[in-house]
Amino acid sequence: MNPKKVLFIDRDGTILVEPMPSEQVDSFDKFQFVPGAISALSSIAGLGYELVLATNQDGLGTDSFPYETFEGPHRVMKETLAGEGVVFADELIDRTFAADNQPTRKPGTGMFGKYLDNAEYNLAESFVIGDRATDVALAANLGCKAILLDIEGCRSSEGCALKASSWSEIADYLHRETRYAMVERATSETSIRVEVDLDGRIPSSISTGLNFFDHMLDQIAHHSGIGLQIEAVGDLKVDEHHTMEDVAIALGEALKKALGTKAGIERYGFALPMDECDALVLLDLGGRIDFAWDVEFTREYVGDTPTEMFRHFFQSLACAMCCNLHIRAVGENNHHLAEGVFKAFARALRQAVYRREFNYDIASSKGMI
Repeated sequence: MNPKKVLFIDRDGTILVEPMPSEQVDSFDKFQFVPGAISALSSIAGLGYELVLATNQDGLGTDSFPYETFEGPHRVMKETLAGEGVVFADELIDRTFAADNQPTRKPGTGMFGKYLDNAEYNLAESFVIGDRATDVALAANLGCKAILLDIEGCRSSEGCALKASSWSEIADYLHRETRYAMVERATSETSIRVEVDLDGRIPSSISTGLNFFDHMLDQIAHHSGIGLQIEAVGDLKVDEHHTMEDVAIALGEALKKALGTKAGIERYGFALPMDECDALVLLDLGGRIDFAWDVEFTREYVGDTPTEMFRHFFQSLACAMCCNLHIRAVGENNHHLAEGVFKAFARALRQAVYRREFNYDIASSKGMI
């Protein structure tokens, strides 16, 4: 099982407006959501993060802040969010005063023992979301990334993965994060770096040292709508095999990683004509591996790329992606034949990875893929 990623979310000033000068939401007169918080939290609730509320509540339970005045607004906040699909797996509430200098008070990590040195959690890919420098410091202390909500635009962005002026910026950033992956593969034969953004928010660039192969990979980027960056240096003086194989493996691993939980994706995907050629690609991102190839080339090379390697490229890609991939194509012109296959694969990929906004259903009767 993959380690869980967490969003540690501050409350006052982040989810609820922090009332001044008391800085305490101790009555319904002071109860107000930060603009955009409900819709943004609802949109990120299905991204695969565990949601944890983490808040300092100065003197909670003392005469200066009786628990009874806190409980009502806090309960309504949770009920309102739960109605939009936002449920906290844990609540971490420190009740001390700043002057007490207790390790449980943020940015101290005393409340977070469950998540520290625990293989069940991937803190390096987790975030602290808050509105204060102490939240940024907490992220550093936990080994997380920090998202700072700075509506007024008056705080430093130092140490932040994102400084946002609105909750919509935070939601957009986290949606990008969950559909992005970078894979580096280094062997004695090749050095490969692949970046994938399934929503096309990074520019595409391809460089493998094989011009026609670059042209084909560019078809994947262009026709799938994904952002794709590939930098490959291989032992081309020996053969093209290692470069094409390792690019396929790294690309497949990056696509699999970027798909994450696969929540909301269409899963299946495409046939198209390429001049005199017909290309059919059947794709299932269901997590099982099966590969079929029915394409016959009549030339040894197209440009500087051996045609025998196209089959091996897609087979290696299917294994690394853990998908079913069946490819069939017929035609007379070998350039068109190869291009038709790559374009059809790209269109199948575009269809399969498409995710409707706010849809987190799993495209399987099993409940997981």
